[in-house]
Amino acid sequence: MVTGIEIAQQAKEQLVGVTGLTLDTVSAIIKDDQGWHVTLEIVEMRRIPEGNDMLATYETLLNDEGELISYQRTRRYRRDQLIERES
Repeated sequence: MVTGIEIAQQAKEQLVGVTGLTLDTVSAIIKDDQGWHVTLEIVEMRRIPEGNDMLATYETLLNDEGELISYQRTRRYRRDQLIERES
């Protein structure tokens, strides 16, 4: 059985492989009937100072074997931008 940590690693490797971009962090891992939903923060454009980097949130879906089924960019923002949580 695959663990959440293994799924996160596979999601990172596959999304970086597809996009060619740099991973910043894994922000969520959720397992449901569809598979594994992994949310990743990706650096889309490096800027100086670093607080001006452009980041994006990508939602991915992996099957139970850890294969990437789908991904999409859901948000784009500057690193220093305050992001309020949706309730």
